[in-house]
Amino acid sequence: MYLGIDIGTSAVKLLLVDNAGAIIASASSPLDVSRPHTGWSEQDPDWWWQAVDAAALELRANYPDNMADIQSIGLSGQMHGMVALDNNHAVLRPAILWNDTRCADEAAKLDAEVPAFREIGGNAVMPGFTAPKAVWMAEHEPELFAQIDTILLPKDYVRLLLTGEAVSDMSDAAGTLWLDVSGRCWSEALLAASGLNIAQMPRLVEGSDVSGKLYPDIAKRWGIAGQPIVAGGGGDNAAAAIGLGVIRPGDGFLSLGTSGVVFMVTNTFAPAAESGAHAFCHALHDRWHQMGVILAASDCVSWLCTCTGLEVSDLMAEMEKTDLSQTMPIFHPYLSGERTPHNNANARGGFFGLSRNHGPGDMARAVLQGVAFAIADAMDVLRAAGGTPDYLLATGGGANNASWLRMIASVTGCDIQLPSGADNGAALGAARLAMLADGHLIEQVCQKPVIAETITPDAKLGEVLRSARDHSQKIYRLLDTGL
Repeated sequence: MYLGIDIGTSAVKLLLVDNAGAIIASASSPLDVSRPHTGWSEQDPDWWWQAVDAAALELRANYPDNMADIQSIGLSGQMHGMVALDNNHAVLRPAILWNDTRCADEAAKLDAEVPAFREIGGNAVMPGFTAPKAVWMAEHEPELFAQIDTILLPKDYVRLLLTGEAVSDMSDAAGTLWLDVSGRCWSEALLAASGLNIAQMPRLVEGSDVSGKLYPDIAKRWGIAGQPIVAGGGGDNAAAAIGLGVIRPGDGFLSLGTSGVVFMVTNTFAPAAESGAHAFCHALHDRWHQMGVILAASDCVSWLCTCTGLEVSDLMAEMEKTDLSQTMPIFHPYLSGERTPHNNANARGGFFGLSRNHGPGDMARAVLQGVAFAIADAMDVLRAAGGTPDYLLATGGGANNASWLRMIASVTGCDIQLPSGADNGAALGAARLAMLADGHLIEQVCQKPVIAETITPDAKLGEVLRSARDHSQKIYRLLDTGL
């Protein structure tokens, strides 16, 4: 048996798979996000541990024989979050998360003054990444910054509690902007530019390699008979790719979760920072990937539900009563700023063209179209950087919305494949990495899912949506230039 642990933003998920990779059971625990100031997004790292422990105990209670037989554990997690520890491994402050934009000024300064971040780190410096968070901490919390002995990412903090090992994997480490992404090692130059050094970084392993062993007392608490190994694991997007079998150059997927991601595997380090693409290591040896990332996808739907007081199902029912080919009003999905392609932490969302006769259904349609336009922007960035996948495997909660996928397929011109069965995302990828660390072969483990449906572009709808997208882009440019 193998256990995958995914440290998400809104929940922790644990997944049990057997020796053939078949899913046996899952358990999850919700997480809160603290937003003490505008643009801030934090979590207490102890919340992750409490959620992991609760989910593991649930699995022990319901599947004791399976839990007893666990041989290996894999980890995945939200990327970029900064967990600052002192020399006793005590947490110095709440973790600053991936969607926190407080360090926009520090990010802009690093990007302008240290070209090595783009050359070695492979990415423009954006507020979501870890490096500018550390610089912000040095400037605004200098006494705490001076106490930093180790900086870990969210899943790696959980690993520390599981094994006592301070370790990260290449895919997650690339998202700090301190990694030499081509050389797959820490960069002294990039760390020095952030006021740090290699001694403060965790040891690096590949995602499919062994990082340590589970503490015996935790194994006993969770009902595990032996002392399983813990795999290096991966950042959430790389782990999701492993779970979808997206492992070969040209393979790609679309994630419609809290954020939105277009992901494509490459066989070399292929940076395109000038166009807003991310270039990271994959969670497997000698593989890399490119991504276009938007900060709010299904999060925009959640926000509209809060504003209207409607549940998602009711809001979508109202939307289906409208003409889905209409394009007014228009919505900008920049509720948390934006990464690809704008790299603008100060970008903000908004409706344009609202009239007295528009209601929640029209607004829901505009939100879904606005996110589709942003996904198309990300696809254009990958296309300019060297190519896009022939098709995209859909994952995330938003992948259950056929109307949304039809919009995205039509505006991007790309087929979208919808896997059959439950969407286990990064947790399945973590479990598969656990299998690889235990000696299973990539070709046997990392299979693509059975496809339930392929959504092809609707040429007529695509023409209408692309025209509206052009209008939306013009509005953004006018607002961005202050005209």
